[in-house]
Amino acid sequence: MPYNSKVSVHLLFLAPMLGLATGVQGAFLDDSKGSLDLRNFYMNRDFRQSNATQAKAEEWGQGFQLRFESGFTPGALGFGVDAIGLLGIKLDSSPDRVGTGLLKLDKDAPRRAQDEYGELAVTAKVRLAGSTLKVGTLQPILPPVMRNDSRLLPQTFRGAWLTSNDVDNLTLDVARLDRVNQRDSSDNERLTVFTAGQRNIVLGRATTSDEFLFAGGKYQWSPELAGSYYYGALDGIYKQHLLNVVHQRAPGTGQSFKSDIRLARSVDDGGSNIDNDAIGALFTYRTGAHAISAGYQYLTGETGFAFVNGADNALLNQVQINDFGNKDEHSWQVRYDYDFVAWGIPGLTLMTRYLSGDNVDRGTGQDDGKTWERNTDIGYVIQSGPLRNLAIRWRNATTRSNFLSDLDENRLFFTYSLPLW
Repeated sequence: MPYNSKVSVHLLFLAPMLGLATGVQGAFLDDSKGSLDLRNFYMNRDFRQSNATQAKAEEWGQGFQLRFESGFTPGALGFGVDAIGLLGIKLDSSPDRVGTGLLKLDKDAPRRAQDEYGELAVTAKVRLAGSTLKVGTLQPILPPVMRNDSRLLPQTFRGAWLTSNDVDNLTLDVARLDRVNQRDSSDNERLTVFTAGQRNIVLGRATTSDEFLFAGGKYQWSPELAGSYYYGALDGIYKQHLLNVVHQRAPGTGQSFKSDIRLARSVDDGGSNIDNDAIGALFTYRTGAHAISAGYQYLTGETGFAFVNGADNALLNQVQINDFGNKDEHSWQVRYDYDFVAWGIPGLTLMTRYLSGDNVDRGTGQDDGKTWERNTDIGYVIQSGPLRNLAIRWRNATTRSNFLSDLDENRLFFTYSLPLW
């Protein structure tokens, strides 16, 4: 629902109601959980190219996520309900600095961010043996569709999702989604496909869809080896097959070597020209506090990689700004992680990586497209005291390209989760 004054009232009344529920007996309530997640987020994105129409996007906001997850009623067929209240508050913005994706824009004044926005959402659930059906607001994180949670509030979807764990080591998923609520919105909208950059995706008369289907599963072959296959289809726009194999082994004490291989085949579903194959491999060697990764991603076909607009995707080289998923793009990355627990500072971590992509098809008579991106991520989680589990994170990114925007970006955010019971 769009944000209005009723959202604030509902949020205020929901908290004491959830707290009161803890005094009531029964599996439905005894197994329930409630939490309040806080996220304070500042973002600055500088546009570095000389022809940029806007010098920078810079905003600051405070997000609240009030969550309730019930248990299930007794019996072979158990019933339950989950609820989430989302509220985003503007702390700083202006018409010449909008566009970070943190805040909702005013429909009547599209260059101005709203003072606040929010959503109340409920999900009904039914459990039978090892299978659970959820109907309502959903936040899938699976290869066909991954909800985006990289700003103030998370992206959500509306639909039905059945998950089965009845077979040992096997998880199966089947779902249908019909609406999406973007991370800077409070409106449920029809689904679209991402077409920015050099995707070369051409749509027919239907540019939106009210049905996204996905099905598939993951099997743990052994403690070291897991594989998954998923099928996803945005009705009338594209169909997609996604295969993933992950293998981990320990060559020595305190060491590990991980291989992550991903394959994807995307084709049109009668209303587009989508045709793409994506292959990616990422290898990570970890010893003590150090981890070194190297990866390569290769795309071929008539278009770039297809995925639901606003969501994250399954490409290995999707990072802070780019995903290197343009038509015919070849890209590689190197990455280094360090855990400062080795210096006696538990909770402090560092990640830095560099990615480079080229061979992008920009059209007849155009030079191949090239892009590089550099990321640095430093985080600290307070380990003790009254602020225990308060997380502080700074993310910095720089990207340059001959066909995309040149950007320098900084994100600084504080997160804290308070269990209510």
